[in-house]
Amino acid sequence: MKIVPSKKTENIRYAIRDIVVEARKLKKTGKEIIYLNIGDPMVYDFETPRHMIDAVEKNWSRSSSYADSMGISEAREAVAREAARLGIKGVADENVLITAGGSEGIMMSVSAIMNRGENILTPTPGYPLYNSAVAQFEGVMNSYKLDEENEWQPDIEDMRKKINKKTKAIVVINPNNPTGSLYTKSTLKKIIDIAGEHDIPIFSDETYDKMILDDEFSFTALGSIAGDVPVVTFNTLSKNYLVPGWRIGWMIFSGPEEAKAEYEEAVKKIARARLSINHPQQYAVKAALEGPQGHIRETVKTLRKRRDITCKRINEIDGLSVRKPRAAFYAFPRIDVSVRSDEEFVKKLLEEEGVLFVYGSGFGPLDGNYFRVVFAASEEALNSAYDRLGRFMKRNWG
Repeated sequence: MKIVPSKKTENIRYAIRDIVVEARKLKKTGKEIIYLNIGDPMVYDFETPRHMIDAVEKNWSRSSSYADSMGISEAREAVAREAARLGIKGVADENVLITAGGSEGIMMSVSAIMNRGENILTPTPGYPLYNSAVAQFEGVMNSYKLDEENEWQPDIEDMRKKINKKTKAIVVINPNNPTGSLYTKSTLKKIIDIAGEHDIPIFSDETYDKMILDDEFSFTALGSIAGDVPVVTFNTLSKNYLVPGWRIGWMIFSGPEEAKAEYEEAVKKIARARLSINHPQQYAVKAALEGPQGHIRETVKTLRKRRDITCKRINEIDGLSVRKPRAAFYAFPRIDVSVRSDEEFVKKLLEEEGVLFVYGSGFGPLDGNYFRVVFAASEEALNSAYDRLGRFMKRNWG
């Protein structure tokens, strides 16, 4: 007997993890690998803030039961206060849903809004889970471009062209993964105008909102300027608060009640059906959002140095170029030499030099060849990786 998978799984891709399979094969041969592919700061030299661990340990003994399907009240109330600090008006604890990382919120949001054959406007390059979710729920891919020449801001005209009668929502990833770009308030207002014109909501992924690398730039929560446009804001403890393995995220529903109420309830139905997420780690939410924030300043300071090393070293290599990321810990270099594909480039680099990046086409269809760098690694590891990258480029295209 052969079990045949459903057709809707055929288009599910997740390059960030898929490429690791190749690295594991190579590692078994004894080759040393420098991993710069996964956006997990905890595999490098960062540490979880102690007061968050203490909050979880303190409540561990009373957390063996199911939690409330929406999340514990303490966590939801803390997120609602965070929304107020960000300028998102009218958010109460009942407008907050605690999720298993940001990923679960993304999957639930797509599931609750899209029917077979419909589409959601997603950025390219962009976090691949959105396109995987569209595929899983039998939707149609519909991507809008980010403009490299404009510091990877969304291409507003391309966005306008891509919207059609079957478009159910617009996804905005700000700060952006994989480019590290930070959107201007002007750009966000233009996206809001488009959503308003077409009467569709915005899904605003703000996972890296506290990782702004330059003092002259600032983050704007889209929900704070959205006016009458409904917004679902995604965030998580994972990156800002250095606990990706704890799987704690949240969704914030904001905007006019009459516009969002039915959809918000649909998402909550899905949440109730899965009972609850892990209970003990939810006690870290209030501790994180309202406790000491010193680790964020130190993390940003460290990442700024590693960003600068990354940009300098890569731009010094003939055949490569990269825009300076303003947030998060990602860079998205362009491959300016002739290659069959960026996937083949990344795999060849891995095989020859033992450096693992993610190929750019794994983040959506692109005009050109790229790869994503995670520069959260130590300065020593980064410099070693860029030495190998330079050697690889010179040997093959010098």
